[in-house]
Amino acid sequence: MNPSSVRRAAIPAIAALALGLGLSGCGAANEQSGNGGGGATGQPANAAGNLSGTLNGAGSTAQQAAQDGWTAKFQGANPNVTINYDPVGSGGGVDQFLAGGVQFAGSDAYLTTDQVSQSKKACGGQTAIEVPDYISPIALVYNVKGVSNLRLTPDTVAKIFAGKITQWNDPAIKATNPGVNLPSERITPVHRSDDSGTTENFTDYLHQAASRSWTYPAAETWPIKSGEGADGTSGVIAAVSKGAGTIGYADASQAGQLSMAQVKVGSSWVGPTAQAASKAAGLSKPVSGRSANDMAISVDRTTTESGAYPLVLISYLISCPSYSDANTAKLVKSYLTYIVSSQGQQVAAQVAGSAPLPSNLSQQASTQLSSISAKG
Repeated sequence: MNPSSVRRAAIPAIAALALGLGLSGCGAANEQSGNGGGGATGQPANAAGNLSGTLNGAGSTAQQAAQDGWTAKFQGANPNVTINYDPVGSGGGVDQFLAGGVQFAGSDAYLTTDQVSQSKKACGGQTAIEVPDYISPIALVYNVKGVSNLRLTPDTVAKIFAGKITQWNDPAIKATNPGVNLPSERITPVHRSDDSGTTENFTDYLHQAASRSWTYPAAETWPIKSGEGADGTSGVIAAVSKGAGTIGYADASQAGQLSMAQVKVGSSWVGPTAQAASKAAGLSKPVSGRSANDMAISVDRTTTESGAYPLVLISYLISCPSYSDANTAKLVKSYLTYIVSSQGQQVAAQVAGSAPLPSNLSQQASTQLSSISAKG
């Protein structure tokens, strides 16, 4: 990994988007996305049940709830298919894919240049296909008794997770929360202990938005000894929920009953909503130097646009362009194409609260995935 590169990405889910990708995307709709039927039910287009076999994937815990919804719908339409998705974290999923252990991976961080090169070994000399499939803001979840509305600047967030601000009534926190009864309780920041694309998104935000206080580059692995580590998104949520004076970062769709902080963006305070994340992501651009089948996109975390929330993640689907087994190729193409379709995106929005891909981006991802074939 080249941790100094800016590798995070996000795409607006609601607002129109111009990414320099030839897109003029609009918000998600129930119309067809080029993948066939399904309509408002979120049912896969290939509902004839003519597929069979087992498909294995692994990766992002952020998209676990969405994967549960997708597999349930897809297997319901194709009862002879079994799809296994192991939420081991983005880093673990990519490692398994590159080692040939799974047919596809889900990752909250797009592949590094080195990983793209490594994918040639897993994919028979071809570089992997990489398309976006899941968008969600990352929430700063916290558990502080008596505090239901918390405002934090990027610099304060950086100092908390770097261990430089250790008490909830620190002057920096009090300054942005007038009238709030902040306790003298010690702050316990919770970070991911596993390699995580969510961590990479979060550390990229700190690196870009608070570089004076956070001097570490974006990375999937938590870079310093500080706070408390927890495995997976569910582990962070559990640790913050059960602790006192805790704060952590996690996919907003899995925050549950935890309070979520607002962050300073320009002169405004913005919370982790899909609309606010969408607005921030509207400034995103494609990563330069990537191959035609790689839809990696980077996001500007330093936007001052009112109402934007730049602490967002985008998860990717990663697969090979071709597979030695024809049935495997058919399964991978069918399942992943369903995920990025308007029907699949609707299911994710319903079960995980994520923001659907813009329809034009959905179509572009579908086009990339529809090229998956068996090695001739």
